[in-house]
Formats: sequence, C-alpha cells, structure tokens
Amino acid sequence: MSVPLAAPPAVSADPGPLGRLRVLAARVGAMCLVELQKLRRDQTELLTRAIQPALWLLIFGETFTRLKAIPTGSTPYLDYLAPGILAQSALFIAIFYGIQIIWERDAGVLAKLLVTPTPRAALVAGKAFAAGVRALVQALMVLVLAAVLGVGLTANPLKLLAMAVVLVLGSAFFCCLSIVIAGIVLSRERLMGIGQAITMPLFFGSNALYPVDLMPSWLKVLSHVNPLSYQVDALRGLLIGTPAHLGLDFGVLAAATAVAISVASALLGRLAR
Repeated sequence: MSVPLAAPPAVSADPGPLGRLRVLAARVGAMCLVELQKLRRDQTELLTRAIQPALWLLIFGETFTRLKAIPTGSTPYLDYLAPGILAQSALFIAIFYGIQIIWERDAGVLAKLLVTPTPRAALVAGKAFAAGVRALVQALMVLVLAAVLGVGLTANPLKLLAMAVVLVLGSAFFCCLSIVIAGIVLSRERLMGIGQAITMPLFFGSNALYPVDLMPSWLKVLSHVNPLSYQVDALRGLLIGTPAHLGLDFGVLAAATAVAISVASALLGRLAR
C-alpha cells in the first residue's frame, strides 16, 4: 500500500526590495485616489479656497506694486509676490488636513484602515500627496489669474513640472505636520486653534511677501528653518527666473517631507486608540 507523500510546505517568495517598493507605491497611489474621489464630489471647495489667494494678488499685490514700498530689484512686486501666494494657498489647504484624520477616527474609518495590510506610512503618504494634488488644482487657478494680471511666468514645461513637484512636496510636508499635531492633541477644536495660530507665523516668517534681507535678524533665523521659505525660493526661481538655490530647496523639502511622514505614521496609532 502506497502512502501519499505530504505536500511540501509553501514557501512565500520574498518580493525583494524592488518588489516591496512597488507594492508600497501602489498602495500609496490607491490611498491618494481614494482621497481625490472626495474632491470630485465637492468641487466648490477649491473655488472657495481660491478666493483668498486671488484677493492677495488683486489687492495686496496691485497696491504694493504701485507704492513700490518693498524693494525687489528689477522684478515687479506682483511678479515677486505670485510664487509666494502659490505657496500660501498650498499651505492653507494642507495645514488643516489633520481634521479629516480626526473625523475618520470618530467615524471608525481609521481603525478599519489600520487593520488592513497597508503600511501606516502608505496611509499617511497617500493623504499627504492627495493634499499636494489638491494644491496643484488650486495653483492652476492662481497661475491663470497671475497671467491675466501680467505676471511674467515661464512657459518652459520642465520648469512647470518642477514647480508641480515643489508644490506637492510642500503640501505633503504641511499635511503631515497637521497629522502630527492631530496625533498629539487628539481633538478637532485644539487642532483648529493650533493650525490658525501657526499658519500666519509660517507665512509671514517666510520670504513669501518680502526678501529675507529686509527681515530683522531674529526673523531671518526663523526663515532659515521654515520649509515654506525653501518652497517659495524654488517656486520663484522656476516661475519668474529669479536667483534660487534649487538643489538646496528640493533637498530640504524632500528631507522634511520624509521625516514628517515617518513621525505622522508613528502617531497614527495613537489617534485610533
């Protein structure tokens, strides 16, 4: 009588670093698409958010261009201001993204996401880059308005692509910063208060409205550690051709985003408790 041989135990093949990276990228993309589906259902949100940057360009930009109160060399002040307003609009979109995370926790969605095989870093990165895509859609409206007002924007497709990367990186960083704050305070009301408290200092403590040379020494120090300053510097260099430190700007934004994703991922579990 022949005894059937036992089947050898299944050995799971290790996909290797490249395979794991591919899986991670696919899951980040899937989370990003889920986030963008929400935008398609409420398209008026972007229109209402575009009002504030439009007012900055139309009122503040036009007025200070006539006054010539802020020295910007041979660059018209409106041209100088436009990249700063682009960065501001991306900041305002991303900095309150943590409220959505708290809402998902209260609705039980976050707990369900955390028990899936998707890594926490992929969940956070998906939301972060979704914030970046939202910022790109709004940036398109700001750029159209800037062009109508006569801002001398570049038409180089490579520079416009690099501009999109800068906006996405900056938005991703501030989105993750918001998630970090949410993981610490655990409350929508506290997050709203802290978000409102840090938004204006981030904006006015950068080079978005005026050159760094005009700042007092203590504000210069804050500007050098403010990621928004590097984002504005890169946008200005790419869009209107002013001197910029593009290598440093991209490096700081990429490093800050990577660190922010790591910290936000570590705090995500605290939100679900």
